[in-house]
Amino acid sequence: MLVYLNGEFVPREEAKISVFDHGLLYGDGVFEGIRSYSGRVFKLDEHLKRLYDSAKAIMLRIPLEMEEMREVVLETLRRNNLSDAYIRLVVTRGEGDLGLDPDKCPKPTVFCIADKIVLYPEKYYREGLRIVTVPTRRNYVEAINPRIKSLNYLNNILAKIEGKLANAPEAIMLNSEGYVVECTGDNVFIVKRGVLKTPPVYIGALEGVTRNCVMDLAREMGIEVREELFTRYELYTSDECFLTGTAAEVIPVVEVDKRPIGDGKPGPVTLKLIDAFRRYAQTHGTPIYDT
Repeated sequence: MLVYLNGEFVPREEAKISVFDHGLLYGDGVFEGIRSYSGRVFKLDEHLKRLYDSAKAIMLRIPLEMEEMREVVLETLRRNNLSDAYIRLVVTRGEGDLGLDPDKCPKPTVFCIADKIVLYPEKYYREGLRIVTVPTRRNYVEAINPRIKSLNYLNNILAKIEGKLANAPEAIMLNSEGYVVECTGDNVFIVKRGVLKTPPVYIGALEGVTRNCVMDLAREMGIEVREELFTRYELYTSDECFLTGTAAEVIPVVEVDKRPIGDGKPGPVTLKLIDAFRRYAQTHGTPIYDT
């Protein structure tokens, strides 16, 4: 495997950064997880726009123009001869001293990794997930805004630990007011009486690229889509539930906190959207190689 690191492609074992890098010391940086399907990078421009928006929000100057970063992603895939892959693109504040001052970090670190990934076994897409809600609350919007896709993921990791302690492969997080926000790594949707609902981003949800794509696909299918607040009660009593994410794609949920969702099987709207998303992802995206 070759990894892009600060302008060079180096073998995986040589891809090293300083222990004084503030991305390591303080989680000071931003990242994107991106997928490629059949030789096309899915929603690359949307991912890059979010990366640069996240960096701007934390006053981190990315040393590459967006078009240059676009080529970094594509070339990383080419160098590793990958057409179906998961890409991790990371920008840290860079090497500094042991203090917090970002001005002591003169040069950001940029790296890009491309590899295979399977987040969930295929049986979960057929049978659905059984998940839980957890005590750890989503970060308060004005503390660390979750719309910034930062390297500081301890909030999500704590929730993930709580989910694993309950033998659940994923966990739903609430905000400080008790509203459903998102999972540790995925956005959450419910279906009630034919209406598709997902939490609005202003309560602390990441504006997921897959989330937005699924909402567009649902509208094209004539499904009413709403971004609105809902509690665990609406979740428990929903007809269907599913999660979306770059790695997870679209995956059904059939049980939350021991309550079966609907009839305890993946629902018809969910199954249609799984199929629609997979077909869309295979045929849309930025070509890795010039055609």
